[in-house]
Amino acid sequence: MIQIVAYLNFNGNCREAMTFYQRCFGGTLEMVAVKDSPDARKWPKKVQNDILHAGLISDDFTLLASDMAGDDAGWGSAITLSFMCTTEDEITSAFSRLSEGATVSHPLHKFFSGTIGSLTDRYGIHWIFKL
Repeated sequence: MIQIVAYLNFNGNCREAMTFYQRCFGGTLEMVAVKDSPDARKWPKKVQNDILHAGLISDDFTLLASDMAGDDAGWGSAITLSFMCTTEDEITSAFSRLSEGATVSHPLHKFFSGTIGSLTDRYGIHWIFKL
């Protein structure tokens, strides 16, 4: 079965962003800096502390990321991640945590199909929350 997994690109703040997402969503976080990779010597000195690959994994989701997208990446603007919740407590808690430093486009509110809200987090990633 095919599984689609989000892969986020950052420009030097992947470690900070993924640590924040772990605090928001839980899961196990693993990161590999360029300097710790087998190909470290192939990369310029200025990116040695950047994250080559990060994975935040739980039973419910996988979120992958890197600092290595290049300067021309459209940070966060090309995709919206949808956070599908199962309880009122879950959506309220997750929205509150991810709202820290975010621009809230639509606060959580009742909608014809349930509770919904949206925001752009402090890293420029767009999120929709749905219950």
